Amino acid sequence: MVGSLPAQSSASADEQWRIVIKRKDGMQVPFVLQRMHDAGKTALLVINGLETIRVTEVTVRKDSMFFAMPSFESSFRVKVLDNGDLRGTYVKGTAGATQYWEVYGARKEPQRFNSTSGDAAYDISGKWKVTFTRANGTKRNAVAVFEQHGNKLYSTFLTPAADYRYLEGVISGDTLQLSAFDGDNIHLFGAKITDAQKITDGIFYNGFTGKEAWVATKSDSVRLPESGDATQLRPGMSKLDFTFDDVNGNRVSINDNKYKNKVVIIQLMGSWCANCLDETRFLAQYYRANRKRGIEIIGLSYELTTDVARSKKSLAKFQKLLTVQYPLLITGVAAGDDLKAEKTLPQLTRISSFPTTIFIDKKGNVREIHPNFYGPATGQFYLQSKDRFYQTVDRLLME
Repeated sequence: MVGSLPAQSSASADEQWRIVIKRKDGMQVPFVLQRMHDAGKTALLVINGLETIRVTEVTVRKDSMFFAMPSFESSFRVKVLDNGDLRGTYVKGTAGATQYWEVYGARKEPQRFNSTSGDAAYDISGKWKVTFTRANGTKRNAVAVFEQHGNKLYSTFLTPAADYRYLEGVISGDTLQLSAFDGDNIHLFGAKITDAQKITDGIFYNGFTGKEAWVATKSDSVRLPESGDATQLRPGMSKLDFTFDDVNGNRVSINDNKYKNKVVIIQLMGSWCANCLDETRFLAQYYRANRKRGIEIIGLSYELTTDVARSKKSLAKFQKLLTVQYPLLITGVAAGDDLKAEKTLPQLTRISSFPTTIFIDKKGNVREIHPNFYGPATGQFYLQSKDRFYQTVDRLLME
């Protein structure tokens, strides 16, 4: 199964909208938003496929609502019209200029996509080998996992470095439509299903302007594509050496006594990254349950910009949301900096993806580097990511 069904809230939804946020090229990415009243307070639920995101930071002023996503630098400001529909703006912080997306919300719309072409012509449940073609003509490989129930479709895509988390949509006739919105990922997929073994004419709309073609072939034996530039130790290096401030301004070093004679996991991450959110949720729970076994974790954060105040605010929000009890350190180097490894961890060849997880043994030597973490939307691949983590840590603890 792709992911798992969302937990149900004790409060019931009293309004629902089909929200669309409009890309720069006019393409509309839909998702479902529910408003609830729980213990006298307004709360919102963003339905992101099989994930339910609870939004509690909601301000209502006359005919307007203002709300921020619980993680990431993203928020909405919308007006409630006389008929109950919504109009407004979605605001997304980026490494460059802030993005402003037009927002439209249709009240009580039951579906994010309508099955206008009738019943699904094919059942595409299973694993598929995917080829994306970038705008410059270069290609990249991925794996898609589909779970279909009649017209309803749940999916995720896995690349060498990440997964596209929870996607939801429909198959109507021979047409596939999928979308995702979680405050970070904003995805829209469309394609034609030639038959039960082949998908063609696909377009993947990613974020504000990204666009790629894609095709897929069904293959239950497909293997995950490998990264050709995964992070590695430089020749002759065996240990990391770093000192950075945490969100409260405390200096933390890998050379502190706290980390001696322990297995230490270094998480290269950013508060802007939804895959990092998935890994951090897992690591935070693991750390609370296992720290007494002689395990420590340090998060090294590469934020969108070098603005320290902005980085602290975003990272503190992220840390509070996930109840992270291990230190998250601000490297002061932007995630998009091509020289981020040289500036922060010169013992590494490069930092090719977020998250990247580094495992250090009791003697302080780097023993393994995992260049990805597939999250709960990926089903069996999530279980494999966790098992690989458990096995690595347990082996190092036994030494």
